[in-house]
Amino acid sequence: MPVEFNAFDRTAMARALELAERGLATTHPNPRVGCVIARAGRIVGEGWHERAGEAHAEVMALGAAGAAAAGASAYVTLEPCSHFGRTPPCADALIQARIARVVFAIEDPNPGVGGAGALRLRDAGIEVESGLMAREAEELNVGYLSRMRRHRPWVRIKLAMSLDGRTALANGKSRWITGEAARADVQRWRARSSAVLTGIGTVLADDPRLDVRAGTVRDQPLRVVLDSRLRMPPDARILARPGEVLLFSTSDEPARRSALELQGAKVERLAQARPDLGQVVARLAELEINEVMVEAGPTLAGAFVQAGLVDELLLYIAPLLLGPQARALLQLPELTDLAQGSRFIMMDTCAVGPDLRLRLRPA
Repeated sequence: MPVEFNAFDRTAMARALELAERGLATTHPNPRVGCVIARAGRIVGEGWHERAGEAHAEVMALGAAGAAAAGASAYVTLEPCSHFGRTPPCADALIQARIARVVFAIEDPNPGVGGAGALRLRDAGIEVESGLMAREAEELNVGYLSRMRRHRPWVRIKLAMSLDGRTALANGKSRWITGEAARADVQRWRARSSAVLTGIGTVLADDPRLDVRAGTVRDQPLRVVLDSRLRMPPDARILARPGEVLLFSTSDEPARRSALELQGAKVERLAQARPDLGQVVARLAELEINEVMVEAGPTLAGAFVQAGLVDELLLYIAPLLLGPQARALLQLPELTDLAQGSRFIMMDTCAVGPDLRLRLRPA
């Protein structure tokens, strides 16, 4: 029988989700989790996980509730952990606080948890219910869940184009197609990403920083560059900023590698003549990368689409026309039938200053 949740249950879980969202840019590689402790229809404690290695949401909420936690209900956006990681198990903390009921949104697919947290709570005599606002909790942690379930991060491609689907003039000039508000919005999406990925062509053409400049972030996302022949200039701006830079290359030229490593870059050599995107994505999962923001030119962005590795498109549309001579949005093979096209589902649309942002996922 499906669990019947009441109005207060929904209010409490909605608040827990709000709290979890505060960790949008800081919890990597951990999931974003919020917790609310309530009794008799009143919230007595709340908390959220801010950073890996620091207290989890349940521990923060229990600390805020104090003695009032005994006999209360805990609302958590993710199944409480049952294993020792960077911190002790949250299930044990809930048991020790004598919580009477735990409601969580979704099960944690981490092999170290995977239902064990709920089982431990039930074995201790605590009433456990799940599934409340599961869709919202899934959306909050698409990257973490992807890494645990599919062994690959969530890949989000950011693109900006004119009304006629062009990204740059024929001479390569593209700054700026979109307005200041759209660029600020990109910073927020960048901040929630564990890594930002581009190709060496973009680095050589635009010399981008690919860092997060808007708002406050504790850590910069990992910047990843696909650079087959190690053409990265040692004075590139991407190397001069705070944070880590990882280059995937197929070259074994020691002098170039040494010069880049002296600038702080880490170089990983791939066996193929050209970087295999599937291998790159799998390696990023091994590095505990949850969400990847791809900010690249039409060739690399198109290659991700062709490889079936795109989970989401973030498409900014500027109200201008550039003409047929301007550069196309993506480099894709010629099709002979409309049915061969890659179809996407519109998740949402949003006006960002004078521009329009579309968020799409593969159909």
